[in-house]
Amino acid sequence: MTTQMTRASAPRTVTGKSSRPARGSAAHVGRPGFAWAVPATLFFALFAIAPLVMVGVLSFMSWNGLSEPEFVGLDNWTRIFDDPVMIQSIWLTLLLTLLGVALQTPLSILLGVWAAGEQRNRAVLSAIYFVPLLLSSTAVSVLWRALLDPNFGVPAQATWLFGDGNLFGKQSTAIGVLAFVSTWQFTPLHTLIYQGAARAIPQVLYQAAEIDGAGRFRQFFHITLPQLRNSIITSMILMVVGGLTTFETVLILTQGGPGTDTTISAYYMYQKAFKSFDFGAGAAIALVLVVAATIISLVVVRLSGYDKMRGTMEGMS
Repeated sequence: MTTQMTRASAPRTVTGKSSRPARGSAAHVGRPGFAWAVPATLFFALFAIAPLVMVGVLSFMSWNGLSEPEFVGLDNWTRIFDDPVMIQSIWLTLLLTLLGVALQTPLSILLGVWAAGEQRNRAVLSAIYFVPLLLSSTAVSVLWRALLDPNFGVPAQATWLFGDGNLFGKQSTAIGVLAFVSTWQFTPLHTLIYQGAARAIPQVLYQAAEIDGAGRFRQFFHITLPQLRNSIITSMILMVVGGLTTFETVLILTQGGPGTDTTISAYYMYQKAFKSFDFGAGAAIALVLVVAATIISLVVVRLSGYDKMRGTMEGMS
């Protein structure tokens, strides 16, 4: 009786046909075809690769925007690297980039971890703090230019703190203003990155740490920071690229002054191309910025091991 029931309940199969799911069934998951990548590839080639190639070609030309471009070989490159203002602009760009990373990274990590918690009024305070994300760089620069105006702004009313009130009159204070405004504007963006990453950390890690007697500081340095490793690298790359391409803030706040003390490379490119009508030299400076941002990003990725895409939750299941 048992044998007959077993045979009756066994599924019937057709002789000579495979029991694997059909090609179109839900169980079959294959890679998307190349056709899916064609729109994005064309878009990237048209709006990224093609303009970059045109800038590279223009860097070997002499062109004032009106006459016919004239091939001059390496003349533009020789002139920009013999220009002391260009050399100074490179160092200023690197300085502002380093200041941005040094200021924004610890602030955004602490605020992001805090915003990922369940504190009282956390949602309201986070929403207020993220307001700078809604503003453009131009709007932020105009706002702080008015607030820090040496004649009618806050420094003019608090000379006991700001001295003569002209924060844009010296290189050190002008660079400090640029670093502060950039930090105020972009820290909320990186805070949002860390907030999402902190919420993805499994709570079981903190529960196990509490059982072992670890306090909040040890949990932060031994659990939170290691789990945020990939997010830190991503955030730093965004900071580096953003720092090397900063333009509106300098244009509105300092206009490269006093003198050329805050003339960074992106602003110097603007001066060469759109004020001196030397588009060949401007294109060469733009290409230098692209190459520098790419090299620095690749170095950060390589040294951090991010290119190996190692996870931060090995052993979790």
